Amino acid sequence: MLKLMAKDGILRRIIESAAAAPSIHNTQPWRFTVVADDLLEVHADPDRALWVSDPHARALYLSCGAALFNIKTAIRMTGFNPLVWPLPQSEFAPTVLAAVQAEPGRPPTFAERELYEAIWRRHTNRGPFTDEPIAEPMLIALEQAAGFEFATLRMLNGADAARVLDMAASASEELAGDVDHQIELQKWIATSSRDDGIPAEALPSRPTSEPSPVRGDLSSAAPAVLRPEVSYERDPQLAVLTTARDEPSDWLRAGQALQRVLLTATAHGLSASFLYQSIELRDMRPESAPAWPWPEIPQIVIRLGYGRPQAAAPRRPLDDVLTRAAQTAELP
Repeated sequence: MLKLMAKDGILRRIIESAAAAPSIHNTQPWRFTVVADDLLEVHADPDRALWVSDPHARALYLSCGAALFNIKTAIRMTGFNPLVWPLPQSEFAPTVLAAVQAEPGRPPTFAERELYEAIWRRHTNRGPFTDEPIAEPMLIALEQAAGFEFATLRMLNGADAARVLDMAASASEELAGDVDHQIELQKWIATSSRDDGIPAEALPSRPTSEPSPVRGDLSSAAPAVLRPEVSYERDPQLAVLTTARDEPSDWLRAGQALQRVLLTATAHGLSASFLYQSIELRDMRPESAPAWPWPEIPQIVIRLGYGRPQAAAPRRPLDDVLTRAAQTAELP
């Protein structure tokens, strides 16, 4: 029987797909280990965790969940089916978040190919969007995309979006005054000549009015970067990705739902960026965060719309994120 991971070219393409996933501040907090010719482990990388701003590792799980979805999508392009075991389990190392086995299956569908092709075009867009509304059928497709991964995408009306923007602005202001948070953030913002972090050219412009639909505390971590002043869309179109519970397994599931939503959006010409600071503040200091107005557990706020294409953020070399179990065993 053909063992998919035994083919180096296919394996590397699968890992390239995983590494193209979004991650908090482009930290890319993952590693991938081939433990058998048909079995791949997805590891969290503790050296890339944000110990101040992500004390429970929610954002790390979301990031690795997005990478996991890309792995599943890339495996489907080969005609194999991905079988996923969410972890931890006692027989695996504590850093292993999921194990993926590939077994022969049916050819990929058109919809699966469409999602796979969107992996390479999806880039976080922190620039201004147009005021063009998103059509109702597209909103329904995005809600369905989240549902396929057992999460819920709550589309916000104008009043609810304004409320969430106010919450995000308040959280940004508090985080900008947190010295430890800013020191940690500076390690990943306005990076240059690196294969991770958010480069200066990808930072949001200065909005002409507040509250802004982009994160203000990113810029406070890089005050020396000169950014033009621009007008953002008048009525940002926001959605909240939510789960019924709030355990690490839910965060990993939410990361997969997030990526399916983003790829679905990308395939239909939509751009996206994130407002995560309210959730970040809740994890850091629950007593300082405003009460969430809905019963579901928020995992991330997504800003959607039509904007100019953005350049890809840098990515780590594959040899930095991929190992084989045999290679690992040879290390002293």
